Amino acid sequence: MQIKELEEALGAMLIERGARQVRLTKLGEEAAQRVREILHAVDELGDFARASHDRLSGRLRLGMIPTIAPYLLPAVMGDLARVHPELDVHVREALTSKLIVELADARLDAAIVALPVSEPSLTEVALFSEKFLLVRPGDEEGAPVPGSETLREMRLLLLEEGHCFREQALSFCNIASPLPRDVLDASSLSTLVQMVSAGMGVTLIPEMAVKVETRRAAVSVARFNDPQPSRTIGMVWRKTSPLAAQLIELSEVVRSAAEPLR
Repeated sequence: MQIKELEEALGAMLIERGARQVRLTKLGEEAAQRVREILHAVDELGDFARASHDRLSGRLRLGMIPTIAPYLLPAVMGDLARVHPELDVHVREALTSKLIVELADARLDAAIVALPVSEPSLTEVALFSEKFLLVRPGDEEGAPVPGSETLREMRLLLLEEGHCFREQALSFCNIASPLPRDVLDASSLSTLVQMVSAGMGVTLIPEMAVKVETRRAAVSVARFNDPQPSRTIGMVWRKTSPLAAQLIELSEVVRSAAEPLR
């Protein structure tokens, strides 16, 4: 009804209504874009108000990728509650590509992802590095650790497409598309570890996830020989964000919270 009232005020149709679907008219598409810009400006006004405070306070919208959030989030939230009790953190877990879009649209203030993201409009701050560890069935405890060349010949279990950790693991194994038939996909690190426990293959997981994901699985965990595969975790935000100073402060809290987990 609000859209109908707007159409009457404008004297033109914004939506083409059919029996089974509706779609925006050309004017509707233009109006929707203008409305997004208005809402973006309203969000930025709120950001400027928050930036006027010396300390982190109010609502903060933080994104995290799925291979970080379950392991880092509890420690980060605990430290933020202790150091910045006036901060209201809203967390969004999603793949890097979605988080970058939401940052650009000002639906997020910052995101914790694997670097680099190589977006010219974003500031990147490295927080820490973590190693990738090999997870094998439990009966392989103590067996020689395969190198990347040997690993690519084994049945390798990976996260499904879209996860940056998948691409990092493939890069270490020097595997390019099309993938071998023996490479199997899963939607989470937890599923990967359980598949290994069932004898379906081997996988790589980030060091931070080992304690959580392997505590109830019949698997063995081993470090690769040097140079060990690793990734850099960092925080990104819009270069134009008025909250830049506060986000740098937040990045220090995240860095400290991550230290005991690695």
